Amino acid sequence: MYQWRKFEFFEEKSGGKAAIPAEITGRIQCCSSGRGKIAIGCDDGTVGLIDRSFKLSSAFQAHSSAVLFLQQLKQKNILVTVGDDKQPSSQQSSICLKVFDLDKVQEEGSSSSTPFCVQILRIFTSQFPEAKITSFLVLEEAPPIIQIAIGLDSGSVYCIKGDIARERITRFKLQVEADNAGPVTGLGFKAEGRSLLLFVVTPTSVNLFNLSDQPPRRQILDQIGSEANAVAMSDRQDLILGRPEAVYFYETDGRGPCWAFDGEKRFLGWFRGYLLSVIGDQRNSSKNTLNIYDLKNRLIANSMAVGEVSYMLCEWGYILLIMTDKKVLCIGEKDMESKLDMLFKKNLYTVAINLVQSQQADAAATAEVLRKYGDHLYSKQEYDEAMSQYIHTIGHLEPSYVIQKFLDAQRIYNLTNYLEKLHDQGLASKDHTTLLLNCYTKLKDVDKLNQFIKDGDGGAEHKFDVETAIRVCRAAGYHEHAMFVAKKSGRHELYLKILVEDLGRYDEALQYISSLEPNQAGMTVKEYGKILVEHRAAQTVDILLKLCTRDAVLNNGDANDESIIILPSPMDFVKIFVHYPQYLMEFLEKYTGKVKDSPAQEEIHNTLLELYFSNDFSFPSMSQENGLSNGYKDSVSKESLTSENNGMKKDPNRIERQGKGLNLLKSAWTTEMEHPMYDVDLALILCEMNGFKDGLLFLYEKMKLYKEVISCYMQTHDHRGLIACCKKLSDSSQGGDPSLWADLLKYFGELGEDCSKEVKEVLTYVEKDDILPPIVVLQTLSKNPCLTLSVVKDYIARKLEQESKLIEEDRSAIDKYKEETDLMRREIDDLKTNAKIFQLSKCTACTFTLDLPAVHFMCMHSFHLHCLGDNEKECPECAPEYRAVLDAKQKLEQNARDHDLFFRQLKGSKDGFSVIAEYFSKGIVSKTAVPPGDNI
Repeated sequence: MYQWRKFEFFEEKSGGKAAIPAEITGRIQCCSSGRGKIAIGCDDGTVGLIDRSFKLSSAFQAHSSAVLFLQQLKQKNILVTVGDDKQPSSQQSSICLKVFDLDKVQEEGSSSSTPFCVQILRIFTSQFPEAKITSFLVLEEAPPIIQIAIGLDSGSVYCIKGDIARERITRFKLQVEADNAGPVTGLGFKAEGRSLLLFVVTPTSVNLFNLSDQPPRRQILDQIGSEANAVAMSDRQDLILGRPEAVYFYETDGRGPCWAFDGEKRFLGWFRGYLLSVIGDQRNSSKNTLNIYDLKNRLIANSMAVGEVSYMLCEWGYILLIMTDKKVLCIGEKDMESKLDMLFKKNLYTVAINLVQSQQADAAATAEVLRKYGDHLYSKQEYDEAMSQYIHTIGHLEPSYVIQKFLDAQRIYNLTNYLEKLHDQGLASKDHTTLLLNCYTKLKDVDKLNQFIKDGDGGAEHKFDVETAIRVCRAAGYHEHAMFVAKKSGRHELYLKILVEDLGRYDEALQYISSLEPNQAGMTVKEYGKILVEHRAAQTVDILLKLCTRDAVLNNGDANDESIIILPSPMDFVKIFVHYPQYLMEFLEKYTGKVKDSPAQEEIHNTLLELYFSNDFSFPSMSQENGLSNGYKDSVSKESLTSENNGMKKDPNRIERQGKGLNLLKSAWTTEMEHPMYDVDLALILCEMNGFKDGLLFLYEKMKLYKEVISCYMQTHDHRGLIACCKKLSDSSQGGDPSLWADLLKYFGELGEDCSKEVKEVLTYVEKDDILPPIVVLQTLSKNPCLTLSVVKDYIARKLEQESKLIEEDRSAIDKYKEETDLMRREIDDLKTNAKIFQLSKCTACTFTLDLPAVHFMCMHSFHLHCLGDNEKECPECAPEYRAVLDAKQKLEQNARDHDLFFRQLKGSKDGFSVIAEYFSKGIVSKTAVPPGDNI
């Protein structure tokens, strides 16, 4: 044991000035610590309480003679003393046990500094014979219940248990030595579960009593013992026994560890995990040595020479040695930093590590010690050992500190080991992952790389940054490893990036996309679709069809769940066909063949129309931009119609595409549809820019832009088609516009060439529907110098004959109206000037004989008075006709004020003059209301 290192982890704190206060004059018989004070018992019966500054806090007379033993309780501020209270007249034993409540003082009439004595017990009775007390121990079980053990020189132990204050106690005796061979030199309680055990030490044995048994059962643990003051209890409640040859530890089942510390153990104690031992000098009894042992780390924490010691206590975090001259040595432990500095100076790093671990220092402090130890080994070029220390600092020491030291290529193995441990603990960053993978690739250690990449292949998450690992493996050419990581972590876009961009395995990429969920597959196709279309166009189109139709749902899950999956729109994938519009056309045609009710139907048709009508089959751009750009509109010109032949030379399939486009225009805008399933403005621009006449004609006709339709024929001078178009579109009964013939006649009038045949045919329809007055026809045709009078001769003759007939009819009507007017005037004059004779003999209403009173009307109708209603002033027979005339008059007057109606009739009539004449004939226009005040 002499090989244990000695250190100075403790130091004397009081500077040799601490001492028992002078107020304590008696000889010290006993002492106890606890609850922040030291209790001193003297031979004069007084008890003094000393505070931390070694001043007398209080003192009182506990016993009349000497205080033999005392102990402060820790749970309650109670002091238990054993002393001599001699009474000359009493025949009983003078040894008493007293219990003082230090929080209370005596009642009035006594000393105010004397604490209240809770109870006084006589220790020795007739059943418990008196003997010399050699040891004393109190245990607080559950206050106010306490357990007191009193060891005697007779080898017996008296036990008192219960609530002493209320005298609810039980006494019993434990016999240690049957032949009364020796005194009891030490006691120790130990609680083990619900059992209470008592260690009893004599000079020749170590015994254990189970106080929970009735009667308590004795167990001999050892046949050796010790003297007084050489017995203590550890913090684990193990018995410590000091003998000259060694220090022994005892547990409930017998002797435990044994430490061969030579020397007479005059005092033994336990302090914060340290074993305290005052060893006497065999040559000089007044000289002693205090050794403080750290049994865990196998070192002597301190060894100092002391004088003659009377008592050893532990209080206030210090070790207190009370000397025979009443001086006090106050010994305290140095702080951890000081102890570590001391060890570092001696390069005792292993001791420092064990020290911080044994004293349960925080992890940061432990890591700092390990770092310094690692630095020490690194300076000695012991790199493997240094790295083993640095690894233990992971989580507390910044990794860059260690990595910087081992970046040299010669120490790459150590660096790799450190980075692996960093990943194992989940503390690695992206840079650490990059560095570790670079180490593997530089070392060409494929096995380690496989182990790192494929670690946790059973389903656990990766312990590194996935993107970093994939990036490094790709850069180093380890594509299979990168693909493994990407696939396991669900990074489908990175997996496909490697297959497509690095390895060119397009078929495998397409197969992988097919295995993904529809949403994931759609995202990956958007990102890598351009490359796939370039190399595997047909297969890519097939996959897109599955994604955009219900096939994707049926292939990847239950058909019953397809309603909850939103299918992607084909327009989301248009951009991947940027250089291959023919495959885009194929894809959209197949899609529209399968899906008839797509939400993106209009956009799809717009794109198809661009593809169908494009001259050079370039990628569609119009429907992908924001609406119709001004530049696009400005580029439309009539000259585009002449580019048809050039386009056919560039693309021989253009005629076929234009046929598809025309079919799409018609099928997406049938007669049953109110609106087309494409952008009409876009379709018009496409047809006009690319010179597709058939498309323009269809659209203009559907939009009822008939004038634009005939304008197309006029531009190409297709007279036959122009007349046929007018025949089709001028029928007003079918919603046509008869005014088209006027436009057609104007066209021939301005043509400047002989078109007599066409003009004659046009005049037939103009005359048939009476579209234009003859004068207008003559003015229009007179502009064409190539036309002769013979062209319009027959038309003029027929119109003159027709007009003559109308004139004769009008004259006859005028004469008729004049005769009726003269007749009406004569009747009015006759009513005003001549008397009327009423000769009716019967009532017009009831046909009975007319009796008085009777009512006669000027219309020659007569009625009984009772046959007429109240206030009847009109003839019931003639009133309806009269009211109809009045209503018609009021309606005409209202129409005179309704200008919108007048202009609508004027606009909708073939002959506007006849409408105006009708208004004049009914006296509507001729009547003008003059506002009041405007008369002159």
